[in-house]
Amino acid sequence: MSVASGRLPAEGVRAMFDRIAPVYDAMNRTMTAGLDRRWRRVTAETVVRPGDAVLDACCGTGDLALAATRIGARVTGLDFSERMLERARRKAPDLQWVNGDLLALPFEDSRFDAATVGFGVRNVDDLERALRELRRVLRHGGRLGILEITRPRGLVAPFYRLWFDAVVPLLGKLVPGGSAYSYLPASVRRFPGPEELAALIAAAGFDSVRYRTFAGGIVALHTADAR
Repeated sequence: MSVASGRLPAEGVRAMFDRIAPVYDAMNRTMTAGLDRRWRRVTAETVVRPGDAVLDACCGTGDLALAATRIGARVTGLDFSERMLERARRKAPDLQWVNGDLLALPFEDSRFDAATVGFGVRNVDDLERALRELRRVLRHGGRLGILEITRPRGLVAPFYRLWFDAVVPLLGKLVPGGSAYSYLPASVRRFPGPEELAALIAAAGFDSVRYRTFAGGIVALHTADAR
């Protein structure tokens, strides 16, 4: 496991996100021209209803959790990087922020009405186990939304390769923990494509699995209902 392979052990992922926490939001805005905020808002609007109990897993600095809160949900944000959670708590001190692992969620079965993950499932050691854990903590009929970077096809593909494989790692060298931005394109290359991820979600106990893409296929939003 290494940065170049796009695979790191859990402690390596935690340490990496601890290091980049101070620049995480700024780099997200830079890499996406600010579109990541809109993608998170669409994710929340698609799967969250007012009054829902919502888990935002791999919550990072809390932007997706905050998008769900604006809809009127009761949100619990979970991440295993304490440095990321520190920034989430500064944004919304009144929300519940939990230091925990997506592979062993510290919640009882059927606890939540909806669950979201924004740009996080790509980093877990065991994707199938993570999806099963999300299903476990959702009630029957609960809604899932997974927002993740993917590999576009067609006219956007050459630009994508230039941006993510060349420009983003160069930008990363200018910030603390810059190796994370070499890990990013490598982790996307080895991650399942949208069709394969949809099949894995269905196998984990979900129905009505569907996905849509944004920005010419650079990002995919998968949604599903817990059966």
